[in-house]
Amino acid sequence: MSFFKKFFKNVIHDRDPDETVTVKGKKKPKYYGTIAPYPDFDPRSDASNLQSSIESRGVDEDVIVSILVKRNNEQRQKIKVVYEATAGERLDKALKSALRSHMEDVSLALLMSPATFDAYLIRKATKRLGTDEDVLVEIFATRTNKEILEIKSAFKEEYNIDLEDVIRDETSGDFTTALLAMLQANKDENGEVDTELARKDAGILFEAGENASGINVAAFIDILTRRSGPQLCKTFQQYAALSDISLPKALDLELKGDIEDCLIDIVKCAWNTPAFFAEKLHKAMKGHGTCEDTLIRILVSRSEIDLKKILDEYRAMYDVSVQEDILNDTKGHYRDVLLGICGAH
Repeated sequence: MSFFKKFFKNVIHDRDPDETVTVKGKKKPKYYGTIAPYPDFDPRSDASNLQSSIESRGVDEDVIVSILVKRNNEQRQKIKVVYEATAGERLDKALKSALRSHMEDVSLALLMSPATFDAYLIRKATKRLGTDEDVLVEIFATRTNKEILEIKSAFKEEYNIDLEDVIRDETSGDFTTALLAMLQANKDENGEVDTELARKDAGILFEAGENASGINVAAFIDILTRRSGPQLCKTFQQYAALSDISLPKALDLELKGDIEDCLIDIVKCAWNTPAFFAEKLHKAMKGHGTCEDTLIRILVSRSEIDLKKILDEYRAMYDVSVQEDILNDTKGHYRDVLLGICGAH
């Protein structure tokens, strides 16, 4: 896949190896989200302002935008509770009636909790005519073990069916096996790199790909879905010492269809998750037409995780900012919400 070679050529390596910051003598993870808790937060005032803007003649979308993009998700959940208690109806239902098209979609996405939003995205990806495999892999490969468990719980609560059962019904073969492996939520997350394990895994993967009777997909699935990103990166380096071709190229040569795309996406996420999302955003906005679902999904879901990193990778990879492309590809209050999520540039 030519895009894979281009992807690894353009991504930023070791941009900021120190992922911590010292606060009051203690090291804490740096924050790479674009939406932070709003200071002097008052859910009653926000709920009242939202109600007034929704009930005003013509709907005051400026107020809706200013509140939704300047409150983090935890604060939005509190606004929802207060709104329902004072207005007598759910905020998401009120916005659904007041807004239209993509503005409605992004506003409702911002009101969902992260787990509920992911569950909704998965349900949408599996209910349409033909499963959206890319969305499933994106979510399962980039969420933490804790987040995967929360998604499974939210999915069961919202749709009264186990997520694993849906995956078995809507997918097939090795692709199903890979998705179910990720749903086990037992990926190593300690961040430490074991060079000896990487050497061993590289040997296993090499043998699995060089098997005369055909590629051993199970070995690839087992290692790629259970190792941490840093550990896999070390494994890729060890693999390069054993083979004349890179691991991604080996997957490209030996596999076809959904399982190939799935495992290559896992490799991309392990190597550089923000660059993985930057590439997806670029594909959503390049050429004629814009994939609004992708824009909303990525910007909302990563806004309190690593969207700053994604924006940096995007500019480095494509020599243009996400905000510039949003300005060219979208319009109106929908554009304002997306720009608000991205923050200043």
